[in-house]
Amino acid sequence: MNPTTTPAAAPKPENIWLNLLCNVILPGFFLNQLSKPERLGPVWGLVVSLALPLGYGVWDLATRRTFNIFSILGFVSTLATGVLGLLKTDAYWVAVKEAAIPLLLGLAIPLSLRTRQPLVKVLLFNDQVLDTHRIQQALAKRNTVAQFELLLGRSSWILAGSFLISAALNFILARWLLTAAPGSPEFNAQLGKMNWVSWPVIVVPSFGIMLFALFRLMKGVERLSGLKPEEIFRMPPPKNQTGLGNGPLPP
Repeated sequence: MNPTTTPAAAPKPENIWLNLLCNVILPGFFLNQLSKPERLGPVWGLVVSLALPLGYGVWDLATRRTFNIFSILGFVSTLATGVLGLLKTDAYWVAVKEAAIPLLLGLAIPLSLRTRQPLVKVLLFNDQVLDTHRIQQALAKRNTVAQFELLLGRSSWILAGSFLISAALNFILARWLLTAAPGSPEFNAQLGKMNWVSWPVIVVPSFGIMLFALFRLMKGVERLSGLKPEEIFRMPPPKNQTGLGNGPLPP
């Protein structure tokens, strides 16, 4: 092999805290605080709130060459919340909106199994965390690819269940929080609060069930591939193999 040839690097890991800040926390905070009449007002408050997930998504696409699903969801959720507030929509339809995003995700996960890129592979079996190439080779060698596809299908349904539960919780939470008259300052404040409070309702149960699904998936991969855990997960290369800080690599 040519010594100058290096394997393609995995995309840079994302900073989850920066993700949540730009896509969840700050949009809801700005929509709540800046939409007040004495500040930017509802229209410009919405514009500023939308700029955060949009800007983060564009930056993430430019740096990691991948679409950020949380930026897309944050933009859509903030836009829908702001528009419903501007239209002075009844609180019931806001509750429907809050339940719609996790509901759609829950339905999309098993349906995507029929596509080239199932969502379960994006969320769990992805090349940023796992050495998918090695795993696929081991599965093919042991003739267990079909069993692995069944395992992915079961993991998809576990993930789908987590989002469907979140959809129900979001609807209940919205009906409980939104009590003021539509169009009033109090209602707008409740909308802003709803925009960021609803996300933990999605993230917390979904993350817990996602960890459970990941644990089951990894145990299944170990059994079907015969690989050890340290062979399944992608490990960063040692510094003395990157050529950084230690001079050029020997020929």
